[in-house]
Amino acid sequence: MIQALAALAALSAVLRTVLLGVGLVLAALATADWAARTRRINPFSGAARFLRGSIDPRLAGIERQVLRAGGHPAATPWWALVAYVVVAALLLAALDMLAGLIREVVFATAMGAAGFLFVLVRWTFSFLRLALLVRVLASWFPRAAEARWLRWSFGATEWMLRPLRRVIPSLGMVDITPIVAYFVLQLIEGLVSRALFSGMR
Repeated sequence: MIQALAALAALSAVLRTVLLGVGLVLAALATADWAARTRRINPFSGAARFLRGSIDPRLAGIERQVLRAGGHPAATPWWALVAYVVVAALLLAALDMLAGLIREVVFATAMGAAGFLFVLVRWTFSFLRLALLVRVLASWFPRAAEARWLRWSFGATEWMLRPLRRVIPSLGMVDITPIVAYFVLQLIEGLVSRALFSGMR
């Protein structure tokens, strides 16, 4: 287990460096593609022709989504960069979560049945927070709620958001109940974890 944790830490460090490097390259390409689309560089230059021939076809799917949402095609490279950042952040978060799970399994093994109960509580609250995060990210994209692979996040969180909506007003178009629910979950988890931890001593 300890070796697995060390390997995950090394993989995470390498992956962060690689993802940052790729992100910087993509940011430069997004800037150049945006400049070509908005004619800030000569559309007949070699760079513009390269971008139209090599980069734009790879962004066709994202461009369709941008157009469907009523956006301008010139914004496509920026949305592609945002999508990359979100995916990279989720990948790093998944690695950190895996390392945390391994640490908690080691702890639970050392503490016995009470340790496993403690870990079960932690995993339950972590799952609910992840569902809230996925739901918020999905709300940024049209029709995401209908996607089959995202429906679980709505089912896992609606039970706690519905009563909050009755007492917390929206701020214009922004529904702040997921943020409130996130902090309430953290507060409840802290209280339950402290109670369990003090019972184990």
